[in-house]
Amino acid sequence: MFVEVRSPQGAALVLPGELAFLLGQGVDLGLVRDAALLARREGTEPAAALLRAGLMSEADYYAALARALGRPFRGTGLVLHPAARFPDDIRLGAAVGAAGEVFLAPPPGAVAALLSAGAPPGAVFTTPAALAGAVLATAGPRAAARAAEALEVRAPDWAYRPGLHPAQVLVLLLGVAAALLLVEASPWLQLALLVLLNLAVLAVIVFRLAAPLLRPAALPDLGSDLAPDLASDLGPLPDAELPVYTVLVALYRETKVVPRLVRALARLDYPASKLDVKFVIEADDTATAAALAALPLPARFEVVTAPPGLPRTKPRALNVALPLARGEHLVVYDAEDVPDPRQLKAAAALFRAGPDRLACLQGRLVIDNTEDSWLTRCFTLEYAALFDVLLPLLTAAHLPVPLGGTTTHFRTQVLRELHGWDAWNVTEDADLGLRLSLAGYRVGDLPLATLEEAPARVRPWLRQRTRWMKGFVQTTITHSRHPIRAWRRLGPLGLLCAVAMVPGTVVSALAYPFGIGLAAWTLAAGPLPAGPDLLANLVTATGLTVFAAGLAAMWLPALAGGLRRGWWSLAPWVLMLPVYYGLVSVAAWLGLIELLLAPHRWNKTEHGLSATSRTGAMRRRS
Repeated sequence: MFVEVRSPQGAALVLPGELAFLLGQGVDLGLVRDAALLARREGTEPAAALLRAGLMSEADYYAALARALGRPFRGTGLVLHPAARFPDDIRLGAAVGAAGEVFLAPPPGAVAALLSAGAPPGAVFTTPAALAGAVLATAGPRAAARAAEALEVRAPDWAYRPGLHPAQVLVLLLGVAAALLLVEASPWLQLALLVLLNLAVLAVIVFRLAAPLLRPAALPDLGSDLAPDLASDLGPLPDAELPVYTVLVALYRETKVVPRLVRALARLDYPASKLDVKFVIEADDTATAAALAALPLPARFEVVTAPPGLPRTKPRALNVALPLARGEHLVVYDAEDVPDPRQLKAAAALFRAGPDRLACLQGRLVIDNTEDSWLTRCFTLEYAALFDVLLPLLTAAHLPVPLGGTTTHFRTQVLRELHGWDAWNVTEDADLGLRLSLAGYRVGDLPLATLEEAPARVRPWLRQRTRWMKGFVQTTITHSRHPIRAWRRLGPLGLLCAVAMVPGTVVSALAYPFGIGLAAWTLAAGPLPAGPDLLANLVTATGLTVFAAGLAAMWLPALAGGLRRGWWSLAPWVLMLPVYYGLVSVAAWLGLIELLLAPHRWNKTEHGLSATSRTGAMRRRS
């Protein structure tokens, strides 16, 4: 619906109906005209351009709409019928009140039709934010249950709960029995099995050794914390062709980093009318709510309060917001993140150019507070090895990718098809990465950085890494229930990769101190076996090969990743990685203990503590 109006100078202007009615409510023609031009330029609904660009507040717009249609407006104090539906009423923009009235907050694309048809009797207008808050408050228990249980109800084979399958318990018991029997078995059998174990470990190590040598053609020289401009390679989309993009950030006790996070997200280079930024907070986190309320949030930013419920995890909070996402694409960031402002446009172009099976893009995570301690230096090298060397190779080879938990860009429809995140898995990212592969989807590489803050002290580092190791075990339990099915869907190489990256990470960490101790004892005990005892020599040879290759697999990817970014000063710290991985081993054992005692506890990492910032992005402000 378009309406022709005349400017004070007498010029004829054609305005969309959802903007033109504002002139009758005393709104300045220049503001309305600017919104219409912005909507045309960015290819979006006129009302969305007006509201999300901050040209007019939601309260003023919907109050004007109510007056134009002769209906009352109520911005606060909504009391809904107990049968309010989540998320249906929010998507529809209408909910029944406790007194039988109908609260209306039509989405921008539905305003023109409502203006043409008129408001129904008994309608009371409100804002979308007020309506969403009222629906969540009224239907909170149902929304909480949906966020926690949807995956288990709709796809139980992909959910961590109820834990071990009976067949898995049987296999574990048989494995323990076999291990006990091997103690009394013949030396020949023990040696043969040790050789096979060493060869299996060596096969996994070879992948890490090969990764620095095999560079996918699309992998750029990084040279800094930010990748080069990808515009010429990707063919950036015009603003009018860009899809709506949702940004989700789950926050819990993050008052220290809220100002920095808001500044970082406000710098995202994307049309404001097509951005849907949602901060998801817990109902009892009044401090973070106050920190957000104290800031002048851009109009495209929204705060979603997750209703109380269990488990208290990041994936449950994300599941609350997922049904409310307006974007065709969706990205998850963490509270401490400072993403490259070009990420959303680059991701949209990659999704447009890629096949439909390309469901996710993993961005590069880069530690920024490198100089805080020896621990953050090693963490920086670990991330450089993972995100700049190993994961790009996995994505190029279309192999399973355990996602990094942040800077993960999705096709929203695929994410909903897979029922979101597993609320009961404390490494929901790695779990979702494997689930995407098992469902036949691909993960791609987005070579643009997100700066992150690493724990600088051992205790918080251990708490974080213990959660990761516990979650890897949960993911292993989830996706090992049907090994034959996994073999068929992933193929031999894909299954080997999945095993190496998830359970292999935990097993190698658990065995690490024993392997180091055994190697040291073997070298100190005496000379290598001599004579015709081929099997004994083979065991010793494979053991030493695994030991040497393991050290090389620890050092080379980290060194390659650091040098690709030009971090020459970090090269000597590669030698500290054996000590660092000793702490990883401690975390793995703690993760097993915590899996038994508190399987769903989320060890919160405190942010905003960085003492240094390589780029200045995380420098503390007074």
